[in-house]
Amino acid sequence: MKTDTVEIEAMKRTRRAGSGAAAVLMGAMALTACGDAQADATEQAQATAEFQRIINVEVEEVRPEEFREEVRLTGVAWANQDVQISAEESGVIREVLVEKGSRVEAGQPLFRIDASVLTAEVAQARAQADLAGQTWERRRRLWEEDRVGSELAYLEAKFAAEQTAANLEALQARLDRTTIRAPFAGILESRAVEVGTLVSPGQTVGRVVDLSTVKVAAGVPERYAPDIRAGGSATVYFDVLPGERFPADIDYVGSTVNPGNRTFPIEIEMANPGREVKPEMVANVVVERRTLSEALVVPQDALVRVEDGYVVFVVDETGGQPVARVRPVDLGPSQTNRVVVHAGLDAGDRLIVVGQRSVADGDRINVVGG
Repeated sequence: MKTDTVEIEAMKRTRRAGSGAAAVLMGAMALTACGDAQADATEQAQATAEFQRIINVEVEEVRPEEFREEVRLTGVAWANQDVQISAEESGVIREVLVEKGSRVEAGQPLFRIDASVLTAEVAQARAQADLAGQTWERRRRLWEEDRVGSELAYLEAKFAAEQTAANLEALQARLDRTTIRAPFAGILESRAVEVGTLVSPGQTVGRVVDLSTVKVAAGVPERYAPDIRAGGSATVYFDVLPGERFPADIDYVGSTVNPGNRTFPIEIEMANPGREVKPEMVANVVVERRTLSEALVVPQDALVRVEDGYVVFVVDETGGQPVARVRPVDLGPSQTNRVVVHAGLDAGDRLIVVGQRSVADGDRINVVGG
């Protein structure tokens, strides 16, 4: 019986010892878990504090500059002078004096019409004029100096001399017109007759074109009417003549608007020394509309579209760190990839031109270019 009591006491002591060890173990585990949780929270807080989005951007300083607003048009080149030459007398073409494509001078003979009949008529008229002239001279001396004859015979002789002289002059002019001449210096572009062709007055025999200067005609949209004036500056270039640019002035501005396309015509006269520009070539015309001095001009790519317009981002310093700040802007005229900003920017602002679509107001940034 005593032995059993001793064993029972030993078992109780063992249980109490085991329970204490377990309690100690559980306490240690709880302390360890608590410590791990605190460490995780601390690390997370440190990571949150250390992680903040920093975006690389490139900037451009906003500076006042001169801005030229231009109007770009499409035009067509014309020859300065381009005429169809017509015969003024009837007859058969006896001579072709210039081949087509040849350069001619003003007044140079191009074609000759058979003038044998007119030549005979001129000779006859000249003889009649000579006779009438001599008769008039004798009648005049007799009447004015000696008072011989009658006044009627005197007047008849005078008018006969004048009539025959006028007839001779008219026939001589017709004879001269049997030689068809170039009206101005240029190129004989085409020839419509050959030797032996019978022509009549008004019939086309050729075409002469002057390409020393050319005119470019274009239509300007009516909204630019207040700004386009004769004498304004323009530049003309042609896609078929790469690298060639022709500065010129506006020679003519139309007074009416075409109701079909709502444009008014302009003409630009320009030199063509090498005769590279040919009639009917399509021309690109750049007309200067106005010039703005001290304008704030920015790249169009720097603009960000929003619901109520456009904004830009500039670099600002907050706490010694560069951050992005949003600025709404009021835009003016644009040209190629540049646009005028009327309000929203100041001279000296550092405008974000690369990375502006990746930042938000207040984001930290790192300026890597500009």
